[in-house]
Amino acid sequence: MDLEARASDQDRETTVRRLQQAFADGRLAPEELEQRVERALTAVSHGDLFFLTTDLPERPGEVVTISSKASKITRSGQWRVPRVLRIESAYGHPYLDLSEALVEYPEIVFELHLKYGSADITLPRGASADTNDVHCEWGSVQSQVAAVPTPGRLHLRVSGKFGYGKLRIRYGGARKVRWFGR
Repeated sequence: MDLEARASDQDRETTVRRLQQAFADGRLAPEELEQRVERALTAVSHGDLFFLTTDLPERPGEVVTISSKASKITRSGQWRVPRVLRIESAYGHPYLDLSEALVEYPEIVFELHLKYGSADITLPRGASADTNDVHCEWGSVQSQVAAVPTPGRLHLRVSGKFGYGKLRIRYGGARKVRWFGR
């Protein structure tokens, strides 16, 4: 996450929700909640927001791990995307469609560890994806989306290891109809 990038209203609201949850969990005193919420609502950069929650533990559901030996892993439609999604599979083929998903974080992380399977990730238009931490032995990485984050838009960091599979990242939307393989 670029800590100097300007924060959006959505980024501020997400931070306020996290602070309110920490207060409800008994992790913040009322005075501290009030101070942090005020600072969150007036934050200018991602760095201003980041430092308001660094001392708070991860919430349940922020880090999700899915393990599979050979089954297909599919997430599409309206699903809640965790901050960190780890997928470990020997032969599986994850298909992760974020075009209609509920994403509460400005940056999310997918850690993919696939031995023989490939992965397809579909992002909403305007989102970006960084694949610099993906290591392929015999596979490949095909990203058709922007790599540089746009302020106020979703940014995905993908990391992990692929043995023989491919990683494909594209934008959602209308697909072109191809006739006769052209």
